[in-house]
Amino acid sequence: MKRTISALAAALAALGLAACGGTNTATDASGSGGGSAKSVKGMTIAYLAPSLDISYWQWVNAGVKEEAAKLGMKATEYNANNAPGSQLSNLHTAITDGANALSIGPVSSTSTPPVLVAAKQAKLPISFTGIGPQPGLADYTSSITADNYTTGVQEGDFVCKQAKKLGGKKVGMLSLPQDRENAQKYLKGAQQAFKTDGCDLVQILQTHGLTVLEAVQQANDLLTAHPDIRGIYGMYDEAGTGAAKALATHHLTGKIAVATADGSPTTVSLLKKGEIQGLFLQEAVGQGVASVQQDANAILGKPVQKNIPLKEPLVTTKNLCSPESQSVLKLTYPASAGSYGDC
Repeated sequence: MKRTISALAAALAALGLAACGGTNTATDASGSGGGSAKSVKGMTIAYLAPSLDISYWQWVNAGVKEEAAKLGMKATEYNANNAPGSQLSNLHTAITDGANALSIGPVSSTSTPPVLVAAKQAKLPISFTGIGPQPGLADYTSSITADNYTTGVQEGDFVCKQAKKLGGKKVGMLSLPQDRENAQKYLKGAQQAFKTDGCDLVQILQTHGLTVLEAVQQANDLLTAHPDIRGIYGMYDEAGTGAAKALATHHLTGKIAVATADGSPTTVSLLKKGEIQGLFLQEAVGQGVASVQQDANAILGKPVQKNIPLKEPLVTTKNLCSPESQSVLKLTYPASAGSYGDC
């Protein structure tokens, strides 16, 4: 997959997201573009993270801070530690502390209804990153996520074809929690691809903590229960790392294909070494940037884009150092996190 510009850059360029000078007035959480402020300078945007122990959400936070600084806004952060109750408490604290806008990576999609009620009551714009709200809800400014269904199809197709090259059609999956709408879309897309391409999804293991250690244990469980699998589909970065580690321990590197979503310095390094065959890059930094821009647009009375599904391009050893891949990698994690492949 090649593209001359990232989907995020194209979407944001089309929206014309510049701020101008004036007063501090917030807007309605519906994101209808009804704000009346002339500037967002001096305002505060609060980033509500599900867990700041996870690198992905740290990188979304980096994007929030980066764009807030460009617009002259203050950025604050709150850590829910994966607890819905703490998430709601953090939102109320942010409102009490004077937040003018909200950016959230929710603990789960099912945890979002009370969050949206509180944001609406406070008349604050709220944008989602990475994980969208519960289906059917509409009182939010913008939802900036990956195009999870399309990526699910593409990753499923890639893993299936790699498995067949290695002499089999059975694959296992290391999944995100299925109470998240993004995970549900990944799975639906993957199942469609496996059905079309003739592969069998023999087991799905859902993460509880998104840790590499857990992914290693689950990959070992896959290998024990299904020694004839020839592909592992990862929905998140640690899944790819854990699968690669488990295969290396069992001397199966290169004998079972691994692909995963997200992307990090660790999985980029594993890709270069041939321990992972494919990465589907998710722009964590870019999602943070876009959430600030969409909230700022709502405050300023400019048009907002309700849903922004970003594509996740496939990166392999063949195109890792291409300008297109490098451009997306720089929206996936900040340079402070590590190398983009030493290209």
